[in-house]
This record gives sequence, C-alpha cells and structure tokens, in this order.
Amino acid sequence: MSKISYYTAEGLKKLRDELNQLKDVERPKASQAIAEARDKGDLSENAEYDAAKEAQGMLEMHISKLEATLSTARIIDESQLDTSKALIHSTVKIRNTTNGMEMTYKLVAQSEADLAAGKISVDSPIGKGLLGKEVGDLAEVIVPNGTMKFDVLEITRV
Repeated sequence: MSKISYYTAEGLKKLRDELNQLKDVERPKASQAIAEARDKGDLSENAEYDAAKEAQGMLEMHISKLEATLSTARIIDESQLDTSKALIHSTVKIRNTTNGMEMTYKLVAQSEADLAAGKISVDSPIGKGLLGKEVGDLAEVIVPNGTMKFDVLEITRV
C-alpha cells in the first residue's frame, strides 16, 4: 500500500509545476537530442546517442517518481490539526539542551524540505524526534554521532 504524503497547497502546486515542466519541455528536448544524435550515423559507436538515451531514461524515471508522489499526495487542512502537538506543518521552536541554541523549524513532507528556509522533513531524524511532542517535552533525537536532546518551547501553525 502506498504511503500518503501531506502537502501544503503551495508545495503540491510546486510538484505539479515541476512535473508539467518535465513533461512539456524537457521530454521533447530529450527526444530531439536523440533524433539529432541518431542522424549522425552509426549508432553502435555513437557516444552522443548513448548519452541522450541515458538522459532520457533518467528523465522518465524522474517523471515516474513525481507521478507516484502526486498520486499519494494530499493537501492537509491545517485548521483541523491539533495545535498542542508537533505534527506535519507545525512550526516548532526548540532549544538544544547541550549548547542552549534555539531553532525554529517547520515540519514538512520530504519533497518540501529546505533547511535554508527552516523547513525540515518529518522523515529526517530531528523531524521524527519532534513528531507528537508537546510544549515542555524533551525530544531525544538519535543522530549519527549520538543522541541530541531538545526542549520543545513552542508549537504554532504559521
């Protein structure tokens, strides 16, 4: 059974736009590149043709992955979510208990993750560690170099 992924309306639109770009612009470009390489002669020794075919295969794989993601994607109604717990689309303010550093992250689907924008995936170690936590809870997150502990300071829906 497929895993349902929840997105904001903006995130889902971004995925659909990317899929349309790949299908309507990049796919015809790849076909054109193959046709041009084919016109250059002997296909058995034509590296340009092989590269164009491989690029087309990678493009088709990317299109297939996006289609699979979109088939299980749902827009989440944030007004219906429990604001007392950290859930997907929650903005969570945390403090590292080791160094006292405070950080604010929005928990999002993996394809919407952008650390520079403060969006982390619910599938990441920190995202998984924060899910279900409430203000005042201690989140223990297992990372490659040990366990990090975070105090949950605030949970909002922004």
